[in-house]
Amino acid sequence: MKISLFRSLIAAAAVVAVAASASAQRQYEPKFYLGGKAGATFSNMQFSPHVKQALVQGVTAGLTARYTEENIFGLVGELCVAQRGWKEGFEKDEGQWLYERTLTYITLPVLCHIYFGTDRVKGFVNLGPSVSYMLSSGIRSDFDYANPDMGPDSPFRYRETEQMTLPVKNRMDYGILGGAGVEFVFARRHSLMLEGRYYFGLGSIFSSKKRDPFSASRCTSIEVSLGYMFRVK
Repeated sequence: MKISLFRSLIAAAAVVAVAASASAQRQYEPKFYLGGKAGATFSNMQFSPHVKQALVQGVTAGLTARYTEENIFGLVGELCVAQRGWKEGFEKDEGQWLYERTLTYITLPVLCHIYFGTDRVKGFVNLGPSVSYMLSSGIRSDFDYANPDMGPDSPFRYRETEQMTLPVKNRMDYGILGGAGVEFVFARRHSLMLEGRYYFGLGSIFSSKKRDPFSASRCTSIEVSLGYMFRVK
């Protein structure tokens, strides 16, 4: 009886030891990364009422920090400069009439980072909020956009034109940012990332009161970037 009980205790202790060892092996060592990124942006605006427009190309660049606590989950914080805005062309003499406004922001996104793959190649998804502050607004045009010709043959006759001269009312912007990409790890602590993102702004850059011409003027942007990360810890 005592021998049987002793064997049972030894077996139970062995099971607990094996379980503890397996649990220790599953524990993930937290990692911290620092790096930078640069790329291109392709943006337009969500106006209400609608304004016919095209994507305007800009640039983005900044610093990135990433902390991973779990085996597939982490957090990403960035401080970047990003250009957004919109471009308008005109039906008459296509390509001759052009209006372009570039809005330059400093952005601070904080994103959930979900990753998967091997030690050398990882896929990842980033999603979270982003807060931005407009540093400058610049206009490029090949016509007098402040005094457009409204004659019967004018391409402006059936278009909204108030957005061309309206001053920016709200420099602060906020929205949702999501993206996906791939990371290539080399030399253990170094990696390169290629990522595509989409930003949907929730704030309006122009005043949106009842008497104003637009009830919404929100930034949207597609971003493609290449980044470098160094594992500090």
